[in-house]
Amino acid sequence: MSGRARLTSASWAATLMAAGALLPLVKPATWIFTAAFVLALVSGAGTLARRFSSARPLPLLAQTAVALLALTAIFTPEQAVLRLFPGPEAVTHAVELFRAGAEDVGRYAVPAPDTEGIRLMLVGGTVVIGLLVDALAVTFRKAAPAGLPLLALYSVAAGLSGGGAGWLWFLLAGTGYLLLLLAEGRDRLSQWGRVFGGVQRTGRPGTTVGSGGQDFAPVRTGRRIGAVALGVALVVPFALPGLSGGLLAGGGGGGSGGAGKGGTISTVNPLVSLQDDLRQQDDREVLRYRTNASDTSGMYLRLVALDRFDGLSWKSSVRPIEDVPERLPWPEGLAQGVRVTEVTGNFVASENYEQKWLPMPFPASRVDVEGRWRYEPAGRMLVGDDKQTTRGARYQVTSLDVRPTAEQLAAAGAVPEKLRREYTEVPASLPADVKATALKVTGGARNDYERAVRLQDWFARDGGFRYDVDVQSGTGVQAISRFLKDKEGFCVHFSFSMAAMARTLGIPARVAVGFMPGTPQSDGSVSVGIRDAHAWPELYFEGAGWTRFEPTPARGSTPAYARPATPSGSATGPAQPQQSASAQPSAAPSASESCTPQMRRLGECGPEQAAVETAPDDSGPHLLGTALVVVGVALVLVLPLLPLFWRSRARARRLGPAGAWDAEEAAAAPSGPAPPDGRPGRSSARGAGGTAARTLAVWREINDTAWDYGVEPDESQTPRGAAARIVRLGELRGESADAVHRVARAVEEVLYAPRPQPVAGLAEEAGRVRAGFHAGANRRTRLRALLAPRSAVRVRWAASARWASVAARWSERRDALTARFRRAPHGAG
Repeated sequence: MSGRARLTSASWAATLMAAGALLPLVKPATWIFTAAFVLALVSGAGTLARRFSSARPLPLLAQTAVALLALTAIFTPEQAVLRLFPGPEAVTHAVELFRAGAEDVGRYAVPAPDTEGIRLMLVGGTVVIGLLVDALAVTFRKAAPAGLPLLALYSVAAGLSGGGAGWLWFLLAGTGYLLLLLAEGRDRLSQWGRVFGGVQRTGRPGTTVGSGGQDFAPVRTGRRIGAVALGVALVVPFALPGLSGGLLAGGGGGGSGGAGKGGTISTVNPLVSLQDDLRQQDDREVLRYRTNASDTSGMYLRLVALDRFDGLSWKSSVRPIEDVPERLPWPEGLAQGVRVTEVTGNFVASENYEQKWLPMPFPASRVDVEGRWRYEPAGRMLVGDDKQTTRGARYQVTSLDVRPTAEQLAAAGAVPEKLRREYTEVPASLPADVKATALKVTGGARNDYERAVRLQDWFARDGGFRYDVDVQSGTGVQAISRFLKDKEGFCVHFSFSMAAMARTLGIPARVAVGFMPGTPQSDGSVSVGIRDAHAWPELYFEGAGWTRFEPTPARGSTPAYARPATPSGSATGPAQPQQSASAQPSAAPSASESCTPQMRRLGECGPEQAAVETAPDDSGPHLLGTALVVVGVALVLVLPLLPLFWRSRARARRLGPAGAWDAEEAAAAPSGPAPPDGRPGRSSARGAGGTAARTLAVWREINDTAWDYGVEPDESQTPRGAAARIVRLGELRGESADAVHRVARAVEEVLYAPRPQPVAGLAEEAGRVRAGFHAGANRRTRLRALLAPRSAVRVRWAASARWASVAARWSERRDALTARFRRAPHGAG
């Protein structure tokens, strides 16, 4: 195996070994095989490009093109041109996937579900890191700096896992980096002369053999990489949004989901978490409460409302949050004619139950809770702010027991247009059979209420569906279509499918996630276990507001208004809770009608238009993460163009007005062509005037132009000899050749004449030389001179010289302080 092939293989392996730290963050972790396949394609493209051309930018361009094609074919084939080439639709869909993945990262706890958005972020990020590692280690033969992108990849994993990436993954990533260094070392040893070349070129920063003054370049490089690596390791975990605080719980992402004692209950999202929780053998209590409600069978404890369906999954819209009001606004759409009873409950969360949403009956009208909680009005949810969680929380909730009748729901008025448009939106990718099935099931129904009941009964009783928590299925449009065909799943599939089908019929719908009412205990309290986790659809009816339905068979309770025979009894008045000396919540809540007759006469029971002051939402970490991604993409796009920008600026400075240069430019200009190591030649001080500065700056520009087109400078030549060499090697003819000789004569005059005379038209002469090189070069040479000019290496040389100068001054000051301290007299004891 050749040296480049060995380096390519080592780069591929090192990237995947560093990406291994991301494996515990997502379940299942099959994305790593996709990343390995795409990286193999990218590495192969680079190998072929380097075989056919020695130009360094070509392999990077070829690898980038292959990566884009591969990612397009994997993630957006339906929108791509010929299922391979990224068009506008494919780019738009990829952006949506990336945005969905960023939201999923902030929403789910570890391990997060393997959604399409998260998969795109993982695979795409690993491929980008692989591109950088391959470019540094193989294309530019700099394996040591390639450790920085590998460290960045590991730091991302450490940041998303809250610092819990684990020593094993760090060891694996470090081993991959060592393999890369060993591969480069073996490649260098095979060339011998490049290993022991200790004598440096004239004027280059560093040391010569035996100088003993400064460190060798590899040592300096190692120190710099170590400093940057430490900074990255410290900054990245703070900048990334954590995978914590999932829908039902997520204690920092480190919970075990109920296995063992003392751990947090990690319930993450409707698909992964609910399924894991419902499979557990041992139920664990997450919450206990007391209430004055006479019947708790319908007292579902709601955490969050999922109101956005993008085709990949149901999720919560990003909305503003505000301080918790003393009394929550009247529920949206709830009319005065509907029977409402106000009930109160006292809740105590378990010490091992930790998540950022507060479980509450819906709709709550008043919440008394200590801590940093914020209120989201649209979903009527309380969310913890600044790492506030439910661990051990004690709180009281006053809620409305809303009991509409079937007749009231059937006679519901028109839905407000804004609400209808938002909550009936379905993705264009939703299969047509979903709506066709909804129309078939609800055929003959006279109104939206009858359609909703028929959908519920079809799922729960008439459609032949089977409840099964072991079903492996997703939450996107294809998963819904597959669920309707296979007819087996658990509450997530039933609620998601019914909500999607209701939307296709024009009924506003969303999905609520939380817990079923729990199990009454002998002491009068109610215990809610982790296996009570549940999801259900909420449909909107004008006059009743958001209304719960129960399509999942063998789970929960069907509301009275959704049963075939709806009872017509009046609401039961609140009952006083039992008093007990136990440690459970026992404060006697007050009970009152939500709307007294006097309030009805005064017209104060209608929906309240609260003056909600828009507060910044709690998506700060997500915005920061998005900003970091944008900055990273900008850097990836701009960094390759930095040589072009520097070269254009240097040309404008040298060929601009006479005042554009200073004595420093004149002093830096060499007597002959610029030496390859960037050190200025020792010229006569007579070139320090304005005429000399302009002439020497133009001469340097001509030398750099020749260098960009392949004619390397030669320090040993005089200006006249250098001009002849440039004309000969550059194959210049006519005006361009004469221009080189004219500028060389002007340089000799300012260097050696007692009183040099100003020469007009020097900038135009440099322009003629550049035009001559451009006309005689092929397309590849022109692109190389434009995008990757060889003379841009002066930037690195200047930075190295500046660093060496600063280091030398610091060393002198340190030695002087040390000597002064040693000479200081010591007092007698």
